[in-house]
Amino acid sequence: MLFEVWAPHARRVTLHLSDDSSAMEPDPGRDGWWRAQADAAPGTRYGFALDDGPVLPDPRARRLPDGPEAPGAVVDLAAHAWRHPWPGRGLPGAVLYELHVGTFTHEGTFDAAATRLGHLAALGITHVELMPVCSFPGRHGWGYDGVAPWAVHEPYGGPDGLLRFVDAAHGHGLGVVLDVVHNHLGPSGNRLPEFGPYFTDRHHTPWGAAVNLDAPGSDEVRAYFVGSAVAFLRDYRLDGLRLDAVHALADDRAEHMLAELSAAVDALAEETGRPLFLIAESDRNDPRTTAPREANGHGLHGQWNDDFHHALHTALTGESRGYYADFARAPLAALARTTTRGFFHDGGYSSFRGRRHGRPLDREATLAHRLVGYAQTHDQIGNRALGDRLTALAGERRAAVAAALVLCGPFTPMLFMGEEWGATTPWQYFTDHPDPDLAEAVRVGRRREFAAHGWAAEEIPDPQDPATRDRSCLRWPDDPAADPRWDWHRRLIAIRRDHMPTDLRLADVTADHDEAASWLVLTSGPLTVAANLSPAAAATAPPPPGRFEALATTHRCPPPGEGRVSLPPESAAVLLRHAPAA
Repeated sequence: MLFEVWAPHARRVTLHLSDDSSAMEPDPGRDGWWRAQADAAPGTRYGFALDDGPVLPDPRARRLPDGPEAPGAVVDLAAHAWRHPWPGRGLPGAVLYELHVGTFTHEGTFDAAATRLGHLAALGITHVELMPVCSFPGRHGWGYDGVAPWAVHEPYGGPDGLLRFVDAAHGHGLGVVLDVVHNHLGPSGNRLPEFGPYFTDRHHTPWGAAVNLDAPGSDEVRAYFVGSAVAFLRDYRLDGLRLDAVHALADDRAEHMLAELSAAVDALAEETGRPLFLIAESDRNDPRTTAPREANGHGLHGQWNDDFHHALHTALTGESRGYYADFARAPLAALARTTTRGFFHDGGYSSFRGRRHGRPLDREATLAHRLVGYAQTHDQIGNRALGDRLTALAGERRAAVAAALVLCGPFTPMLFMGEEWGATTPWQYFTDHPDPDLAEAVRVGRRREFAAHGWAAEEIPDPQDPATRDRSCLRWPDDPAADPRWDWHRRLIAIRRDHMPTDLRLADVTADHDEAASWLVLTSGPLTVAANLSPAAAATAPPPPGRFEALATTHRCPPPGEGRVSLPPESAAVLLRHAPAA
């Protein structure tokens, strides 16, 4: 087989294959590349030594069985015998479910997670969105400290485990989306700088030197990350990728790396005949993120909408610190603005940032499914001091209202694991850094960060304590489907599937509200969600003109009357507008 590595500054490169070694030759067709032919069966350990230095893992290793700093192992992904053919599932009409492999079950493996996929299919989920699974030091962690973007974390089950998980998901009719991190690596175990200019001091990020996307040598660095993304989509038959914190991708080139990536993914979709998509996490509120490449956009297919989360969260909880401050002044007005315009911050002043922020989306041109809406995510739970979930903060009744607004609202909905039955387990920040100095720095930094917000140090969970990860594992009920909250989510998803147009535009969304009376009426095409967030007072809200039928209600809301809908405290009703008779 052919072994290749990019090491542009090396004078000699040696391939170490089990107990053998051989010199590699410069590739005459590619500057900085080295190559060698050698016989190697799957499982064979290998690595590269630069200028007679230590043996390093292959930057493009697909399997790192002994951790990201040890030699890789040869693996033949094409040998997997797929049991279930898969035509693919696109983003329009999707209902996403974010899960962390290491805490979705106590076992924390792909195989254990696969045993729960039937539960998600019965709920009506269309796509499982896996948090990052690339290799990182230690056993347990969130996955955002990965250092090997081509490999799969061995404690989860490695590449074979991911293949089995995706195959099992396809057997249940579920697509799979993978969260990937291109904006930083580390902070420990990153050996890429020893191979070449993978990082640059031209830009700086919260994690130090930036990934080199625009300095000398950046052509190969961009190819490295684009290639890893395409390889995951192709070799594991994934349906999409969620791109972490794309605002941290510092890139001054005329063609942004995101546009290069989206072009490569669109080409792969055409080649395979499967719909493929990219969803960005971005705090820029920049329409270019999802604008077509031919219109000078990045061509991504969707993006997370934190503005929707923040508006909904403040309306449900009353929290007003930090980035919630801008939304808390008039939370229902903020929620109405965000659901109809896409962004709350679309050019106006942000007190949290101390400046104007964002640009408006084109309501006529923007398809609502390009924005992902949610009441909870790993970030919004896990970056709280105690990792408390929405049910603990707002109560079950308000959580049920939130589910109606998310699942029957205009945006592509996403649930966080356990949300569908009101899981009470926290989801906390946990790490397993083998480096004791780094472990202590993370521990101290976490406590210092929250001490600034009034928390006592002893209240902050120790990220390195195994008990922190254990507390974050889902405690599955014997029969989740027996819980009324699970059935509420199932019914809402079915309503969405049956009635929400996949071509809904932002211009097709309207919202009315009364801040003092605490009600909101959100209409997305034929579906209307009427919600009353008052803890004590009933509300009467006017739905849009037309004849309506109540499809689902919380707490026995009375049926809608002529030009009104009556709502008990902390309740919601989902209404279907009937077309007028011909």
